[in-house]
Amino acid sequence: MANIKFNRVNKSFGSNKIITDFSLLVEEDEFLVLVGPSGCGKSTLLRMIAGLEKIDDGEIYINDQKINELHPSKRQTAMVFQSYALYPHMNVYENMSFGLKIEKRPKEEINLKVMQAAKILKIEELLKRKPKELSGGQRQRVAIGRAITRNPKIFLFDEPLSNLDAALRAEMRVEISKLHNQIKTNMIYVTHDQVEAMTLADRIVILNHGNIEQVGTPEEIYNDPENIFVGQFIGSPKMNILEINEENVISENIIKILDNDVQFDKLKLKKSKYFIGIRPEHLKVNQKTSFTFNSEIELVENLGNEKIVYIKKDEHNLSAKIPSNSEINSLIGFDVENIFIFDQDGKRVKT
Repeated sequence: MANIKFNRVNKSFGSNKIITDFSLLVEEDEFLVLVGPSGCGKSTLLRMIAGLEKIDDGEIYINDQKINELHPSKRQTAMVFQSYALYPHMNVYENMSFGLKIEKRPKEEINLKVMQAAKILKIEELLKRKPKELSGGQRQRVAIGRAITRNPKIFLFDEPLSNLDAALRAEMRVEISKLHNQIKTNMIYVTHDQVEAMTLADRIVILNHGNIEQVGTPEEIYNDPENIFVGQFIGSPKMNILEINEENVISENIIKILDNDVQFDKLKLKKSKYFIGIRPEHLKVNQKTSFTFNSEIELVENLGNEKIVYIKKDEHNLSAKIPSNSEINSLIGFDVENIFIFDQDGKRVKT
């Protein structure tokens, strides 16, 4: 078991600042997911923990031991990459045991650890196969098994499922979650896939341009976003954002939204520009709601269990997520408790 502490960590490549004053405490046994758009610094943070990238400024601690200058082999971390990085000339058993052989562990210990990992991952029958004889999901299990055999304090996953098809990704998400519950070891998982982040994480760190936008449980991130970036990054389709100009701020607690004067309790607004956020699942069709507006239906996507309705209202383009059995008409509704308010800088105004 380990805790990991980042203290004002910075990293640049030339003049390009990748990580800026990153500070965070990762608790023991926590499954932490780093999520954000491409280029936001997720993989760079992982590589700094593993010792594959030098830290420019700040410190990283594992169990209160500063690891900035510690050799990668001494950090007790194991990394699972996006590419499986299996040796093609070795069979599964040899791939999984290779790191232990390099460490000159006894044969009995090597065999025990490989067989234990294979049992956990249900790949005992694959041990004599070469990587070319395996499916993508099986190769990923072998890569994870190779990491398990080293009995690390920290597992580092760098977008390990991005090369798999949708069905295998869903299956492997479940397997990784079960693995964490079984071996009770810290896992830090990098992805740009919000579904992976929401389903796997104890806590999510949302990064943008090397800065932390928000840290919280999946429920906190989804239900209580701190800014527009977080609100739109988590959720599919993304949150609808409406720009509200000064003339639509009727009073300190009433805003005109889509033809409706919407009153908020415990709110004191100034005459200023605001942004209103409404998640697609909170726009209702053919249901009783507090407020309604007429709109133009531009497109309907039928996804089987639900429909995505693309709506145009004046200059606004909106999307609604509704049950597949819903009848569709141009009258759309919403409830005040489902509305998020953001100031002109994109920061959340608590209602």
